[in-house]
Amino acid sequence: MKGILGKKLGMTQVFTEDGRLVPVTVIEAGPAKVVQKKQKDKDGYEALQMGFEVIKKEKNVTKPMKGHFKKTASPCYRYLKELQVDGFSAGDEITVDIFSKGEKVTVTGTSKGKGFQGVMKRHNYKGGPGSHGSMFNRAPGSVGASASPSRVYKNTKLPGHMGSERITIKNIEIFDVRKEQNIMLVKGAVPGANGCYLMIKSELPVPAKES
Repeated sequence: MKGILGKKLGMTQVFTEDGRLVPVTVIEAGPAKVVQKKQKDKDGYEALQMGFEVIKKEKNVTKPMKGHFKKTASPCYRYLKELQVDGFSAGDEITVDIFSKGEKVTVTGTSKGKGFQGVMKRHNYKGGPGSHGSMFNRAPGSVGASASPSRVYKNTKLPGHMGSERITIKNIEIFDVRKEQNIMLVKGAVPGANGCYLMIKSELPVPAKES
């Protein structure tokens, strides 16, 4: 696997050589620095801890985290994530050029938070009559059982917090990679609002077996 950390900048549209209009998401991908390399004999698994977006004011960083970054002579990063990526060591810098145009990637981010929502918005309930006096416009209706079991069943679709969840979208095609600007353009939408942090990774092709 290969991967990098990034930030969603927004969406735009570009034209292909044959004149087709393609909606794309602009992602600031890297540079990400390897802050720590997890080892199987010491940590129980193998992974790379990457850091993205340097914190400008070090006074906002706790002393334990400052010591953690100091081990690899790294600046203090705002976004830290672990990826099971091969071929890098602690202190290495990963840039967007590890990806290429036309490659398929998996993007993980946090969806937009929508706060506390009712059942019509959260679960697509139909709702009641919309005329005056119905007293049942957007209410969930009856969700409980009768005298037995005299309770509401678990996992019943009710009003509650909506959004702000970890979302992963697979097989997104890279439209363009611009190394000079640390920019990646991917086709379609990715999770989260503008400015949210993302993990971009792709599976390396499996070598064909010798006959």
